[in-house]
Amino acid sequence: MTLIKSISGIRGTIGGRVGEGLSPVDIVRFTAAYATHIKRNAKNDSKLIVVGRDARISGEMLSRLVVGTLLGMGFDVLNIGLATTPTTELAVAMEQAAGGIILTASHNPKQWNALKLLNERGEFLNAREGEDILRIAEAEDFIFAEVEDMGKLKEDFSYAQKHIEHVLALELVDVEAIARADFHVAIDCVNSVGGIVLPQLLTALGVKRIEKLYCEPNGHFPHNPEPLPEHLTEISEVLRRSAADVGFVVDPDVDRLAIINEDGSMFGEEYTLVAVADYVLQKSPGAAVSNLSSTRALREVAAKHGREYHASAVGEVNVVTCMKEVGAVIGGEGNGGVIYPQSHYGRDALVGIALFLTLLAKSGKKTSELRRSYPDYYISKNKMELTPDIDVDRLLERLKDRYRDYCPDDRDGVKIDFSQGWVHLRKSNTEPIIRIYSEAPTRKEAEALAQDVINEARKIAGIS
Repeated sequence: MTLIKSISGIRGTIGGRVGEGLSPVDIVRFTAAYATHIKRNAKNDSKLIVVGRDARISGEMLSRLVVGTLLGMGFDVLNIGLATTPTTELAVAMEQAAGGIILTASHNPKQWNALKLLNERGEFLNAREGEDILRIAEAEDFIFAEVEDMGKLKEDFSYAQKHIEHVLALELVDVEAIARADFHVAIDCVNSVGGIVLPQLLTALGVKRIEKLYCEPNGHFPHNPEPLPEHLTEISEVLRRSAADVGFVVDPDVDRLAIINEDGSMFGEEYTLVAVADYVLQKSPGAAVSNLSSTRALREVAAKHGREYHASAVGEVNVVTCMKEVGAVIGGEGNGGVIYPQSHYGRDALVGIALFLTLLAKSGKKTSELRRSYPDYYISKNKMELTPDIDVDRLLERLKDRYRDYCPDDRDGVKIDFSQGWVHLRKSNTEPIIRIYSEAPTRKEAEALAQDVINEARKIAGIS
């Protein structure tokens, strides 16, 4: 059993003893701590909390516990039922609520679930706010409401449609162009809430031919739900067999988007944001933002349009903070997460699909041709095991000094930019390892770059 308490929420495996897994007791404790934090730091006069969930098997159990706890803490609750993460984020803003809770473990396997916590803008809490909730939960510093002050429950299961209407109304989404292109689209929704909303979205965009793979929202994931190439062999075969124009794959809570070319090859998870940014930046003045571990291709696409590019620390909340600081018109992460401020400050696969299909329709290209129009890079993901006696912060500091001629970025670990690529080292908060990402034009070059830096790190750490 596993229970991970972090500043971004609480996640764990279902079952086990209290404190060892995501037990009902832990769910109530953490929900009450969140409600206490919201009550003490209210930014508006609302007493409403929005609750949405993905289709995980444990979702109904979590939802009942979370809703009941919030009512017991004196908050009114709007339960929007099965809903994507971006749908729940939008619902918080539309309702002018005090906050929101999304019940999803994102790309984790079906035995996992989690509480993701939102502020009054429908955005994830920052580190300071998350730490406050952890302190409240640890001390059990919460007081439940008296019977006359308990909250009231409302249910509204129409937010998927409201989300779709919101996407269609975005200025850069051209529904007529998409409809005229008469696309044939394949989708893999891993038997979660994407299976509800993606077919509705595509139909509303004028797509008449939809190949549906795993669109039953029953929580039984037919393959590893993280949308990586090694997990997407079936939809690749659907693309080859059906002669569809493009394939879309989402994770269980639909905030990440992977794209498949018409020949079944991968568009590349890193290139979801690159393509959408290419379209947005040619239409809108402003900067682009991604995190330090995302592809260099976005910087080059921004430069092509005469726009600025900025890198943030890893993590959605850090990307959003940077986007606001520099006035970015597009941003996100290299895991297929598109953040489009004209919609909202959250990763949103629905927005990503609508903008990508608009670009594809207007380009007149096949999906694979569009992919070949972007700079080609390969990212290698590695890790370095550490012994308990190694001071990780000291090790990273010495590595920064070793590569000082390359002006390394130390905002989030150490990132070293070489002429032919980059290497980014970050310590894990949950394991005794350093995560090491590298990028170069080819796999061989990316792996060689990473290995050179790993060898140097091992030498500094005295690891043979």
